[in-house]
Amino acid sequence: MTSLRQLQIFRAVARNLSYTRAAEHLNLTQPAVFTQVRQLQEHLGSALIERIGKRLFLTEAGEVVLATAQDVLDELDSMNMRLTELRGMARGRLRISVVSTAKYDIPRRLGDYCRKYPGIDVSLTVGNREELLERFAANEDDLYVLGTIPEELEADSRQYAENPIVVVAAPDHPLAGKQRVIASDLQGKAFIMREKGSGTRIATEGYFLGEGITPTIRMELGANEAISEAVMAGLGISVISRGSARLELQSGKLVELNVAGFPILRHWHVAWPKGKRISVGAEAFLAVLLEEH
Repeated sequence: MTSLRQLQIFRAVARNLSYTRAAEHLNLTQPAVFTQVRQLQEHLGSALIERIGKRLFLTEAGEVVLATAQDVLDELDSMNMRLTELRGMARGRLRISVVSTAKYDIPRRLGDYCRKYPGIDVSLTVGNREELLERFAANEDDLYVLGTIPEELEADSRQYAENPIVVVAAPDHPLAGKQRVIASDLQGKAFIMREKGSGTRIATEGYFLGEGITPTIRMELGANEAISEAVMAGLGISVISRGSARLELQSGKLVELNVAGFPILRHWHVAWPKGKRISVGAEAFLAVLLEEH
């Protein structure tokens, strides 16, 4: 008989197309994950996953089982959500995915939330913009925190906080001593940039385009910590979320340049799939965000 646990494990393998990553996600051993998927295949009498070279692929039967598993597990989550509502927030689960630049802000807000609702089990996933949109499409979480909501995304959302984007440099950088930096001063300066597709990168490219500047990109990095370290090491200047560099700016390890046109004022948004009935735990966290806003 097919078990719910087998469906959960198969869904994790199918999403990651990796037994190892699925095992890490589920806190299981790789052999245990492989065994459960093999038993599921034997019970159903169909191969669900095939290996071509070093990569895994879903078979046609695997696609059918994944869609069904998703429906079954979503219904189970919905049932648990309704039962949690009946218990009045005594127990429950809240799953949140946030873009990497929001990981400095959301934990503080979660602290207040968890103290108020200690029975709620919170799962926080941090990723880049592309990873979050993939999770959104797969409906893996209750809430998603993004800088900008893509127009084509079928989502309900709320704006809850400002997210200013600033230009930062090492204290001994030539521009650090200028009281006012104009756009042309940035021409030819080495930049440390976020990866293409990130919200910060999109905002930065919009600024450069508007000012007619072609930036000199020395390197692209996908983590704000790595960018801060590179800037502090004198490898260039960068445009990042002020919140992500808060500690470095306060300690004087980085300085915020007074550049014309900055800060670029953006906002944090919390979103969820349009039409989705969010859990009572998610509604309570929304209230925490919007109350402070």
